[in-house]
Amino acid sequence: MASAGGIQIPNRLPLLLTHEGVLLPGSTVRFSVDSPRNMQLVGQRLLKGTSLKSTIIGVIPNTRDPEQDSDPLPPVHQIGTAGIAVQVVGSNWPKPHYTLLITGLCRFRVSSLLKERPFVLAEVEQLDKLEQYTTSTAEGATAEDGELGELSQRFYQAAVQLLGMLDMSVPVVAKFRRLLDSLPRETLPDVVASMIRTSNKEKLQVLDAVRLEERFRKALPMLTRQIEGLKLLQKTRKMSPDSDKRVLSVRKGGVFPGRQLNLDEDDEGEDGDDMAALERKIQGASMPEAALRVCLKELKRLKKMPQSMPEYALTRNYLELMVELPWSKSTKDCLDIRAARTLLDNDHYAMDKLKRRVLEYLAVRQLKTSLKGPILCFVGPPGVGKTSVGRSIARTLGREFHRIALGGVCDQSDIRGHRRTYVGSMPGRIINGLKAVGVNNPVFLLDEVDKLGKSLQGDPAAALLEVLDPEQNHSFTDHYLNVAFDLSQVLFIATANTTATIPPALLDRMEVLQVPGYTQEEKLEIAHRHLIPNQLEQHGLTPQQLLLPQDSTQNVISRYTREAGVRSLERKIGAICRAVAVKVAEGHRVKEATPSGQEQQQEDKAAPPEMPIVIDHVALKDILGPPLFDMEVSERLTLPGVALGLAWTPLGGEIMFVEASRMEGEGQLTLTGQLGDVMKESAHLAISWLRANARTYQLTNLVGGPDPMEGTDIHLHFPAGAVTKDGPSAGVTMVTCLASLFSGRLVRSDVAMTGEITLRGLVLPVGGIKDKVLAAHRAGVKRVVLPKRNEKDLEELPANVRADLDFVMAGNLDDVLNASFDGGFPAKAGTRSHPQISSKL
Repeated sequence: MASAGGIQIPNRLPLLLTHEGVLLPGSTVRFSVDSPRNMQLVGQRLLKGTSLKSTIIGVIPNTRDPEQDSDPLPPVHQIGTAGIAVQVVGSNWPKPHYTLLITGLCRFRVSSLLKERPFVLAEVEQLDKLEQYTTSTAEGATAEDGELGELSQRFYQAAVQLLGMLDMSVPVVAKFRRLLDSLPRETLPDVVASMIRTSNKEKLQVLDAVRLEERFRKALPMLTRQIEGLKLLQKTRKMSPDSDKRVLSVRKGGVFPGRQLNLDEDDEGEDGDDMAALERKIQGASMPEAALRVCLKELKRLKKMPQSMPEYALTRNYLELMVELPWSKSTKDCLDIRAARTLLDNDHYAMDKLKRRVLEYLAVRQLKTSLKGPILCFVGPPGVGKTSVGRSIARTLGREFHRIALGGVCDQSDIRGHRRTYVGSMPGRIINGLKAVGVNNPVFLLDEVDKLGKSLQGDPAAALLEVLDPEQNHSFTDHYLNVAFDLSQVLFIATANTTATIPPALLDRMEVLQVPGYTQEEKLEIAHRHLIPNQLEQHGLTPQQLLLPQDSTQNVISRYTREAGVRSLERKIGAICRAVAVKVAEGHRVKEATPSGQEQQQEDKAAPPEMPIVIDHVALKDILGPPLFDMEVSERLTLPGVALGLAWTPLGGEIMFVEASRMEGEGQLTLTGQLGDVMKESAHLAISWLRANARTYQLTNLVGGPDPMEGTDIHLHFPAGAVTKDGPSAGVTMVTCLASLFSGRLVRSDVAMTGEITLRGLVLPVGGIKDKVLAAHRAGVKRVVLPKRNEKDLEELPANVRADLDFVMAGNLDDVLNASFDGGFPAKAGTRSHPQISSKL
């Protein structure tokens, strides 16, 4: 440790590179810290330090551009000031930064830089060997003889003269008068130079004056100039008594001893320098003419505005935001179609339709550079890779990527921003995203656009209409900016689980691309290409320690997960990796210290496992427990009155059982299972059609009558009653279930169906065919009954799924019943064909 006169500073100091002021020994200055190196210094040394020595840092004046934090570090100033951070305040507005209050102790010289990252650390040599900056009385402190003593006396007399010209009723002036007699004479140049009106360049000259005699010579002209300026000001006031009598004010500045004397009220000095720098930034921001006019007008108001006004900070933040926005900054697209195809294929397996549309966009972009960004909307169940595809598109284009989560947003100001008249106003998420990425042509991912809310603060979905319209977003106006910003070069990608909750006007502005779930074969490939290597890396394992064969992975897919995406599959693989990590860790040798202090190797009681650890079906049961989906479909279809339907949910396709029973009663129909109005109407349609065709299909009631409902009550139930169900695609399943109940015949155990019915017995098309068929394939169904008009949707199915399943395209309920029962569903001879009616004309 270096020691001098009661002041001790370490031989190694972290350096704070400042750009907005010069810290002199004996003064206290407030600094704003926002560069990466300085932020790391505050976070790792000042915020975590517990002792006084840990809060001592070196302050180096930095004349470079503060926004440039380059590597390697350019040469730094050799003379600096060691100081104690007495206060640290953090803030996130307008950007993350700290405000430090630092008291200067003594000078030092930088001997060498020890490291530059994460913050600058230097070996230093203390220079002020005799100075001690305290407010205690320096007893016996006398001026030296000779020229130094004469300079010290002249400087002291000038300081007393300056104080005599000021208003002693001001507390800071009175305190400084008391300190003038108590401080040692050698400390006066630094203290006075930090309090009077001087530029940073002049303060830097005082800092560089290591010899005390030279320091007095540098500071004395500044003090004399201040005295002459006050004399001229007083003389002017006496000549014009009717002029505005401005008093000498004291401005809060955070300098020793806590204040700074503002001895004249002109616009020169540091404030003027800040305004000039801000004006240069505005002129160099390349913003449109309309925005430039607004900024210059606000800057003119800011120059005339006192800093004590609350509106000063609001206007300053507004101008800094306008400067930081990327009005003309953009990235150049990397338009290589072959490389893009390779990148998409490596990142994502399957998704052929989605990747083809992305390549089409890239190809058109290569031929026509002025193409406005299309608004793509990926709709599909969770876990199929919608968000990761958006990130891959940004990598393919070489653009910046920014994700905006819209789930639960219910205030339109989150999109359009708040007006600046409100307290705490801020720009919307779109403008904040552009500020974060720093370019005007990024890839914006609007995640979960179907989960936008609506409240008394407005409808955010309506606020997105202008953002997501290629014909309007070239002049998007945020309420905070109040000037137009061009969003036409931004590539917007929205994701949703369903289009049912997206307003029609918003949906009309987007190009919907369906992202269906994966087949079991695709999941197997995804697991071995992406999920297993990723989970091994996250859990610190290697392929030489864990081996998951394809049979075991297929077992996990079919018996432990039944989902459209792969998130549950990834979690199950993670559970396997954690169990193996325990075995691997137990097999390692542990070190224990002997009483003599020497380390010895001690083996664990359990023998180390053989590597690699192979996961078979026995290990799966031990790790994951009993299979979650071990019940076969055929076990549920052992009695008449049970049929298997197919349903679509935002989470993907699912199989759905329909059960019916009958008992003696008064012909009532009971529906249970949390059914919506549409499904209740489908049940009444099914009953009506079967009663109208009871003779045709030889259906009877309990007592043998021709009307199936006579003297009979029917109970129709959809299991999983806690889940709300609604939709028009369960009509054919209800007809088949009731036909099985009335006829006493079993429905085939390998048949699943979907379709909407009419009162005449027609089967109408439905949606979600691919998701429903994939759900049937996962459940082991062999025959799928679909509406005839949905035949075109089979082209989207993978070839292996089409080969595994037998599709029956039904145009009416006769086709459905014949396909659902072994040997068909016979009717009476001669009654199925309708008699031909001859014309009377």
